[in-house]
Amino acid sequence: MSDQPKGPASYFPSIEQRYGHPVAHWFALLGEQGSGRKHMELVTWLKKEHGLGHGHANALVAHHLAQAK
Repeated sequence: MSDQPKGPASYFPSIEQRYGHPVAHWFALLGEQGSGRKHMELVTWLKKEHGLGHGHANALVAHHLAQAK
């Protein structure tokens, strides 16, 4: 078995490298958006407001929402 992260977390190292912030930064921003927003609304917000690519934004939102449950 591999020690490599699976699912959305597998994107975290490249997100940190590309955008220069730890994933905790992005999760804090997502948390400030409130709990009523839908997955794709948050993905679109990260893309438009912060310049993230779709895959990176999707991974962050998927992990953030899964942790909120």
